[in-house]
Amino acid sequence: MAIHNPQERGLIKYILLFIIFVIILGYFNIDLRGIIEKPEVQKNLAYIKEAGQNIWQNIILPLWHNYLSEPVLYFWQNIFIDIVWRAFTEGLEILKR
Repeated sequence: MAIHNPQERGLIKYILLFIIFVIILGYFNIDLRGIIEKPEVQKNLAYIKEAGQNIWQNIILPLWHNYLSEPVLYFWQNIFIDIVWRAFTEGLEILKR
């Protein structure tokens, strides 16, 4: 008997929902390619891309470099790796013996 990962089921569910959604759009004669290729939609997508790049460059990266990188890296190296990971691997060694 195979054990299924619940996340795999979720992925399959979303793929099936997407396929059903596309079939329903086709039933109502909605052309996705025609919609995506419209100049207005292309302008909107370009605007969203530009806004995302601006947010990344002007907010997220400075926030990471100026405030978050030191504490996150300290936590990762000194707490997670030194304490949690070592305890985990030692526990596995005990179970192995």
